[in-house]
Amino acid sequence: MMIALTGTPGTGKTTIATLLQKKGVTVISLNTLALTNNYILGKDLKRNSYILDFKKINNHITTHYQTTTTPIIIEGHAAHWIPQTTWVVILRCHPENLRKRLEQKKWTHTKIQENIDAEILDIILCEATEIHHSHKLREIDTTTQTPQETTNILLNLIKTNFTDTTTYCIGSIDWSEEILKDPKQ
Repeated sequence: MMIALTGTPGTGKTTIATLLQKKGVTVISLNTLALTNNYILGKDLKRNSYILDFKKINNHITTHYQTTTTPIIIEGHAAHWIPQTTWVVILRCHPENLRKRLEQKKWTHTKIQENIDAEILDIILCEATEIHHSHKLREIDTTTQTPQETTNILLNLIKTNFTDTTTYCIGSIDWSEEILKDPKQ
């Protein structure tokens, strides 16, 4: 079972992935995989980020992990672009909290606002629905939960093979009203 752990930067992917590793779950960092194997098409200078070569990434994942029977988490804000995943878990965070998290990372105002807008507009969810059937997608709101609580939710979903089809179904998280607020507040 391969699970994409995705979400807007700052929603908790890396923190949750680290906790999952401590619990014995195999975690693959999408960025580390791409950088280590030179699966890079170039660099987006405006966003100071790499452009990943998903053809090579998908070939690598198919070759090395497709037949595994144990859960594997593929973590990264673009992990939902991997079509071989069995499930896609999208971490979400209220834009006000997300702003605080990204400010703590010392990101620029422009980059923070771009990511907040992406969270408000459900960009990752919209992209994920273009690749995966909606029944394969789950959303977890990390706004008020501790990382350990979110990790436990994910571990329970894995343990039950994602049989809970209502609690974390997509569409229950909506930040669209936030777009009307002044970003300087």
